[in-house]
Amino acid sequence: MHLFKLSNFTIIKFITCVSGLCLLLPNLSLNASIYTRDTPINQPLTRLSPAQVKQQATDITVKILSTEFLGSGILLKKNGNIYTVLTNAHVLEAGQSPYNIETPDRKIHKAKVSKKMKFGKYDLAMLEFSSSTIYAVASIGTQSKIGDKVFIAGFPAYESENTVQQFTFTTGKIVLVLEKALERGYQIGYTNKLEKGMSGGPLLNENGQLIGVNGMHAYPLWDVPSVFIDGTPADEKLHQQTIL
Repeated sequence: MHLFKLSNFTIIKFITCVSGLCLLLPNLSLNASIYTRDTPINQPLTRLSPAQVKQQATDITVKILSTEFLGSGILLKKNGNIYTVLTNAHVLEAGQSPYNIETPDRKIHKAKVSKKMKFGKYDLAMLEFSSSTIYAVASIGTQSKIGDKVFIAGFPAYESENTVQQFTFTTGKIVLVLEKALERGYQIGYTNKLEKGMSGGPLLNENGQLIGVNGMHAYPLWDVPSVFIDGTPADEKLHQQTIL
C-alpha cells in the first residue's frame, strides 16, 4: 500500500469503489479542518438514520463540469477560502480544463487541478476552488468490512436524454474485499446501484463518514482489470468471484 504525506497532515485511509466491485485506496493525508455542517469534530460517533446520512451526502457531493457534465466529486476539506474536491482521475480525463465545480447551492466555481498530492496509479484526482461561502466538508471514517451497511451518492448522467442528474442516494452493503488491489486501486465490492455520472461521489458509513470514493458505474464484471496494481496478472477466479 502506498502512503502519501504532506507536511502537518493527518493520515487518512480511503476506499475507492465500483458498483459490485471496489478497491482499497492508498492512505491519504489532510491538513485542514474536517467537519460536517452540524457535528462537532470530537462528538462521539452515533449511528445515523438513512435520512440523516442522505443529508450529509447532499451537503458534500458536487458536480464536476468542463464543457459538459463529467461526474461527481466530494467536498473534502477547507483551508481558509480554498476548498479541495476529491474525485476520480477518469472523471477529469473525460474532459479538459478549465474545470468547474457546481456546489449543492447550485453555484458554479472555477476550479483548478491540485498538484499538492500525487496519487500514482490510483484512480484519484483533486480539484481546488475558492469561495467565501461556508460549505460542509466530509467527516472522515475508517476502513469498513464485509457486511457493513454503506451509502453512495452522486449525479447520474443519462446519455440517451442528454440530461443530468438529479442527486441520487442508494443503500447497500460491502460484499467483497480482495486481498490485493486491482489496477487503478480497485479492491472493494458493494451492492449499491451505481450509475454512470456517480463516479467520484462519496461512499459513506452509517455514521455519515466518508470511507470511499465511487469508481465505476454498474455491471463492473465486464470492466474488471486483468492485472493487479503491482502489475501481476489477476487470476481468472477473480472474475468468477466478482459475480455478486
